[in-house]
Amino acid sequence: MDAEFTEARDLALLLLPQISALQDKIAAESAAIMEGWTKTIHRPEFIPSATNMAKWMVLRHTDLSDLQAPLSALGLSTLGRLDGHVDVSIQAVLASLSCIAGQHMRAYPPRAAFDAGDMVLKARRDALFGDQEADDPRTRVMVTLPTEAGTDGGALIGDLVRAGMDCVRINCAHDSPEVWGAMIAAIRDLETASGRRIPISMDLGGPKFRVTGIEPGKKNGGSKRAFFPGDRFALVHDLKHAPKGLFTAVLSHAALADALVPGAEVSIDDGKIWAKVLSIKDGCAELEVTRAPQNGGKIKEEKGVNLPGSNLRVEALTADDLAALDFVVDHADVVSFSFVQTVDDVNALIAAMRERLTHKAVMPAIVLKIETPLGLGNLPDLIIAAGGTLPVGVMIARGDLAVEIGFDRLSEIQEEILWLCEAAQVPVIWATQVLEGMVRDGQASRAEVTDAAMSQRAECVMLNKGPHVVEAVSFLRGVLTRMDRHQTKKSPRLGPLHLWHGVARPAQG
Repeated sequence: MDAEFTEARDLALLLLPQISALQDKIAAESAAIMEGWTKTIHRPEFIPSATNMAKWMVLRHTDLSDLQAPLSALGLSTLGRLDGHVDVSIQAVLASLSCIAGQHMRAYPPRAAFDAGDMVLKARRDALFGDQEADDPRTRVMVTLPTEAGTDGGALIGDLVRAGMDCVRINCAHDSPEVWGAMIAAIRDLETASGRRIPISMDLGGPKFRVTGIEPGKKNGGSKRAFFPGDRFALVHDLKHAPKGLFTAVLSHAALADALVPGAEVSIDDGKIWAKVLSIKDGCAELEVTRAPQNGGKIKEEKGVNLPGSNLRVEALTADDLAALDFVVDHADVVSFSFVQTVDDVNALIAAMRERLTHKAVMPAIVLKIETPLGLGNLPDLIIAAGGTLPVGVMIARGDLAVEIGFDRLSEIQEEILWLCEAAQVPVIWATQVLEGMVRDGQASRAEVTDAAMSQRAECVMLNKGPHVVEAVSFLRGVLTRMDRHQTKKSPRLGPLHLWHGVARPAQG
């Protein structure tokens, strides 16, 4: 027994200076980060969140893997779940190590300090996405409204709320202020009748990178042909540059055409077709298909175009967005900001909203839609720029983001966004193709159910519109409720399991 205690004491003595040095490093480097951030934070209540995020960033730039097994051997935190409370977790570890090492006792942080960050995050979740009863799922459910929701007298919205929808998304890339107004009127009427709040998020469309026209050509089968690896086609911004005889697609934005260089990869229709630029000449890019579905893929008008690895420096606010803001600022609870990439983008949105604020006393909150590598890399600064002025959330826009960073990296990156936002105490929306099969066809795939279960670690999960969306809301709510029994953010909950209760045990003797 004495030998085991001596081994534990020696291990604690070894770890103490390492964790102390880590604490000092975090304090010094995070102070330097905060020096740059504090001047842009105009909401004092956001400073503790920014400070914790700064400390978390310093911590996660350090390789802690060699410390984790020794800490675990002493029965201590391995620092893997401290995202929302960096300081107090390290203080608790140091206090325990000092005790085990037989050194002077350090003060343990109060128990309430570990819950403070989570309480802030929950309050911000409720403000953005709705506050529900104690036995409702921790994760809120958002639904994108179809045009029908503005023309059916509120019937669909009522069905969605009864199924478990907490908040709504109105996509300003579709419909009109008249339709949006009808949707909102139905929601406000339902709020009055039910006595509950249903937050409204209005989504700015942002710059549209897509195919706007087709010149079929004659060499390769016309506009209805399917493309396979090895096939060639052209991309132009203006049809006057289209080569004779070759299938040509017209790009919606000059920035897309300008970013095309030989060797660049291009994705069309959310990654269904991939091609490589072979050459650029006289405003025309010639490409060769490198990947396509087994039965081929078609290039059609209105299909999205992505240039993974290219930082398209375009203004996130378009003329259409500015026109929509005339309505949005006075009616939305939340503005979802598409294609946000830089702090200048955030500042431009805030300025545009401030100019248009007329009837409401306060501006809407901002949700940052992370869709590009540049936006992803700038996320901490974007959170500070938005959260320093207004309540802020983050949407993991997994459709465009997956194409931009690579499908193979999406699972890793969506985890890192969740961790960073928990450190910043900023609510997250898990979005794109959640239960898509059920929403569209009435039946979810096994992979979709697993994805829905993973979404429980975000503060909100978004469903798109579709004929079976009411059933999908009810199904999703059940998944989230069951997952709440087992998981809170990164931490497993060790409630009793009943699946194997009473399993027969082998006879003794």
